[in-house]
This record gives sequence, C-alpha cells and structure tokens, in this order.
Amino acid sequence: MTSEASRILVWDGAVRLVHWLMVVLVPLLWWTAEEGHMDWHRSFGLTMFGLVLFRLIWGLIGTWTARFAPMVRRIGSLKAYVGELRSREHGASFGHSPLASLSVFALLLVLATQVTTGLFSVDVDGLESGPLAVLVSFEAGRQFADIHELNFNLLALLIGLHITAIAFYHFVLKEKLVGPMITGRRARAAFSDSPLPENGTRPLAMLGAAVLSLACVLAVLNFG
Repeated sequence: MTSEASRILVWDGAVRLVHWLMVVLVPLLWWTAEEGHMDWHRSFGLTMFGLVLFRLIWGLIGTWTARFAPMVRRIGSLKAYVGELRSREHGASFGHSPLASLSVFALLLVLATQVTTGLFSVDVDGLESGPLAVLVSFEAGRQFADIHELNFNLLALLIGLHITAIAFYHFVLKEKLVGPMITGRRARAAFSDSPLPENGTRPLAMLGAAVLSLACVLAVLNFG
C-alpha cells in the first residue's frame, strides 16, 4: 500500500474551510471593533454569521466526522477518556474525541451567541447598530451590545483553552492535530483496526447548506 493510499479522509473540505476562516475572522472582528472600523466589523460579522449557520447545518447533514450526533455520543465517555489521557493510554479518535466534541459545542454556542447579539446591538449614542437592530428598542439593543461585549471575553477564554489543548496533544501526547485540519487526511494506522464509519464527501448536501446559509445572510442584509 502506498503512503498516500494509507492516508484516509478525516475532515472534509467544508469543515476545514469553515475552521480556518473562523480562525482568521475572530482576530479581525476584535481589531475592527477596537479600532472603530464598524463597516468592516459588520461585514466580517455577517461573514461569521454565515459560517456559523453553515456549520450548524453541516453538523446535521454533513459527513460523519462533521455531524453532531456522533459527538454527543462521545461526550458520554468523557470521564473514561480523560482517565485514558492521564495514563497516556488513549487511542486516536476518528473525528472529534470526547473532549474535542465538548469543545466544538461550547465554541459554536458562544459563536452563535456572539453573532446573534451583534445583529441586534446598538452603540451608546445610537449611531452604530447591527442590521436587525431596527426590530428591537434602543434599550434592548444596548442590552444586546452589553452581552455581545461580555460574551467575547468568554469566546477568547475558550479559544485560549482550545489552543492550549492542541499544544498539549502536540508536545505531551505527541499527537499532531493541526496537519490533518489542513490536509483533511491522517494515516489509517493511527486508528484501531476496527472498521471506521463511512465518511465520504457529500457535495450536493454541502452546496445546499451553503445556499441556505447565504440566503439567510442576504435576508439579514435586507434589514440593514
């Protein structure tokens, strides 16, 4: 078997693209907010809104490793998995490990909260606002803005924990996680000999999720 043939698809292109676009967008959103570049902030925020929507849809209809159902099942074995990590007896997970599954849900929840509150936020003088702020009162818009600001601190904390976990796997457990999130592939030998779930690409489902997400973004823009 050739080296290439022994490598199998773990992360589909949609998961990888959304992941890395989010990696780029989060610091850009922070910087544009800090510097007062609100036109750019709104544009980047709507892009993040579309990405979060797509990832939520893809978690329902996407490839096996992208779906939420297997992650929920794996979280049930979180305690045992942490014990295996402590004793260095864990095996590589095909897809998200129990700990990573918990991280995915936490990050998506906080990101969804961030983009939703941003859509309805109004600044203190009412000059800047999200595209859906016209649907709520000024007072409600200010409350959304306060949550938006506070929630970013939680997002930053989760991102810090995420990076720390990746570094721990890389340097302590000698398990490289960044490469597969770039190439999508990992050596078959890294996993157990048991049959792995079918994880084939789903181009039509991917296109449908992208179209639906884009339609939602365009609908929001109509209010702006």
